[in-house]
Amino acid sequence: MKVAIVGASGAVGQEFLRVLEERDFPLDELVLFGSQRSAGNKYTFKGKEYEVKLLQHNDDFKDVDIAFTSAGAGVSKEFAEDITRHGAVMIDNSSAFRMDDDVPLVVPECNAADALDRPRGIIANPNCTTIMMVVALQPLENLSHIKRIHIASYQSASGAGAAAMDELQQQYAEIMEDKPVTVKKFPHQLAYNVIPQIDVFQPNGYTKEEMKMFNETRKIMHSDVKCSAMCVRVSSLRAHSESVWIETERPVTVEEAQAALAAAPGVTLRDDPSNLVYPMPLETAGTDDIYVGRVRKDLADENGLTFWLSGDQIRKGAALNAVQIAEYLVKVNGIRR
Repeated sequence: MKVAIVGASGAVGQEFLRVLEERDFPLDELVLFGSQRSAGNKYTFKGKEYEVKLLQHNDDFKDVDIAFTSAGAGVSKEFAEDITRHGAVMIDNSSAFRMDDDVPLVVPECNAADALDRPRGIIANPNCTTIMMVVALQPLENLSHIKRIHIASYQSASGAGAAAMDELQQQYAEIMEDKPVTVKKFPHQLAYNVIPQIDVFQPNGYTKEEMKMFNETRKIMHSDVKCSAMCVRVSSLRAHSESVWIETERPVTVEEAQAALAAAPGVTLRDDPSNLVYPMPLETAGTDDIYVGRVRKDLADENGLTFWLSGDQIRKGAALNAVQIAEYLVKVNGIRR
């Protein structure tokens, strides 16, 4: 098994290395790729040092079985043919192919088998907020079909990359030292603030991030569900959170929902508000599961439930989900050359 990581020097690329090592993914060879700026960087994996190669239009992927790509949509589109030409499975973390009809969009807890039907050799990793939400929605969908979703996300600096995390920390330091605040990675100062915009606005008034949640949820869950989102950047460093309201076809009790969530793969129920127990990004950062709490009936809808979730955007929202897709392919012998 030969595995490649494209964008190895980025936040998600580095997380790929950690997750692959922690989960002892069955690879025999590893090759790292990056841009002109990161080529030559060296990283250690399982005690061995690897040097980042320059990503080029050539036959470097000829013997690769699985390629994890996280270098942006433009790079994914430009190099997809080079990566897949000789039979490698490209598991792409960008938005480049997510809504293409001939590219499966996969969250293993929801639709793992979709990964087996990939005419172009590409599997898309969904948007981080969508991944986290559908992991929690699937066990509830199994109880009663979800007709509508309203969601407000509280997305940390990590969602904008490693440089954005650095900028948030820099902003706090500059404020404490009474210096001008650096604002480059966000549309406004994030420190001591929240910004009700993630990605660019669309003609309908929603941002691209919010529309991803509408479209991707339907594709992953094979559902006609409608999702209305408000995505907000908050000043936590790592791990996103979401407030979710759902309407089901029949009333679902809190006890039913809690039992389903507690038994669901990839979910940890932390729901004891009388003892101040509920998920928070300070605790979910660096963990694998999606943590769910504050499950309760929606006072505005007799068929409604509402709950809170939190999870690590870089792990389950990106690198871990992609590695789990690859693990599924290995398990079912779904890597065909």
